[in-house]
Amino acid sequence: MLEISTMTIDCAQPYALAQWWSEALGWPLVDSAPEDDEVVLDRPDGPPHLLFIRVPDGKTVKNRLHLDVVPSGDGTRDQEAERLLALGAASYEDHRTPDGAGWVTLLDPEGNEFCVCRSAAEREAGA
Repeated sequence: MLEISTMTIDCAQPYALAQWWSEALGWPLVDSAPEDDEVVLDRPDGPPHLLFIRVPDGKTVKNRLHLDVVPSGDGTRDQEAERLLALGAASYEDHRTPDGAGWVTLLDPEGNEFCVCRSAAEREAGA
């Protein structure tokens, strides 16, 4: 058996992208500076953490691996999608259905896809 300790995201500006994700997730940055080539976001409940690593090549195709995020607390999928858009995410694909199911695919500031899914409360309520 294995456990995932870290999810690594290749990027052009590790510190800037880690700051964005820190604000999006509420996870703190671990001792880092803007010029660092590697920046870690420490998940408060333990692994997996997020590691942002500077790479020379830019993103050119769809991610083969992406994050699915869900609202914590009383937030809804749609509220969180709007909050993330206000933070600088870009809208990519809308997979919401008329019955309230589905998800929204957004892009982080470097163009990496991620999905905002319904909260546990929304799924339980069938919304």
